[in-house]
Amino acid sequence: MTPEREQRLKQVLDKRQNDLTVVLENVFDPHNISAVMRTCDAVGIQDIHVLNTKISKHKKWGARSSSSAAKWLTVHQHTDAADCFTGLRKKYPLVLTTHLSSTAVSLYEIDFTGPVALVFGNEHDGVSEEIRALADGNFVIPQVGMIRSLNISVACAVSLYEAFRQKNAAGHYNQTRLEEPQYRALWKQWEQPDR
Repeated sequence: MTPEREQRLKQVLDKRQNDLTVVLENVFDPHNISAVMRTCDAVGIQDIHVLNTKISKHKKWGARSSSSAAKWLTVHQHTDAADCFTGLRKKYPLVLTTHLSSTAVSLYEIDFTGPVALVFGNEHDGVSEEIRALADGNFVIPQVGMIRSLNISVACAVSLYEAFRQKNAAGHYNQTRLEEPQYRALWKQWEQPDR
């Protein structure tokens, strides 16, 4: 490995965040999933969750593409909502879904300096009732247009960059946040020549 590549890997790993994740529930289009993954990589999210309870498990989302973020992320695939949330609750005490409701809070009211999991629903129905019941509440991205929704990948990008803004202001990107075993495992995985 060249010194330049070693330095780049270290720079990226040093910025990875261990207290922010995304859950994608029954998202149909693998291109939407790929777009979300690129945003996750861009803001330093390492772990993301793909929950498929009503559609078949995705076999790929562009993982072979040189521009694919999937090869740099840890993607957890789930087929059972309860199992998914059991795992999430061990790490993320606050789980919020994107859903327009009378009790939904604005994206800009969420405190992203603590551990948070954000759940985004599929392109047709949004987040299911089952998942909303398992979560702690809903949030919305403020909008003033006639259409009151955004494409899932756009909604995710807007949300994650608000999280990035808050975490950056709080100094989260100034210190290594991954635990040592995960850091070492990712380093070993990333240093492989086929990456």
